[in-house]
Amino acid sequence: MEKYVTQESSGGNVKIADDVLAKIAMVAASHVDGVYAPGNDLMSGVADVAGKFGVRTPARGAKVSVGENEAILDLSISVEYGKNIVEICNEIQKKVKESVENMTGLNVIEINVHVVGISTPNTELEKRA
Repeated sequence: MEKYVTQESSGGNVKIADDVLAKIAMVAASHVDGVYAPGNDLMSGVADVAGKFGVRTPARGAKVSVGENEAILDLSISVEYGKNIVEICNEIQKKVKESVENMTGLNVIEINVHVVGISTPNTELEKRA
């Protein structure tokens, strides 16, 4: 069952799917230098296969919890080897908060960034093999 954020307006209701919030967050995070999108784990593979059969799956690497007018996001990312992880995560939090708030009107109260991997030049070569 899909979950929605519902906001009332003078012309009716606006419903934003949680998956949309997750996608906004991951797109914003991917624009930070040194971030590699997640996607090499088993669940990501299952999501890819399910998507080919028309089954909707949440945005890879993002979990969204929404209250009345606020949101908490948990993001799982990989970073480029040699980059400052703390600086990358701070920039992710800034960009994601700005994007989600501007696009949805929600107040983002917390963004937890989980660094789940490091990408090296060898990692990229292994993917191509």
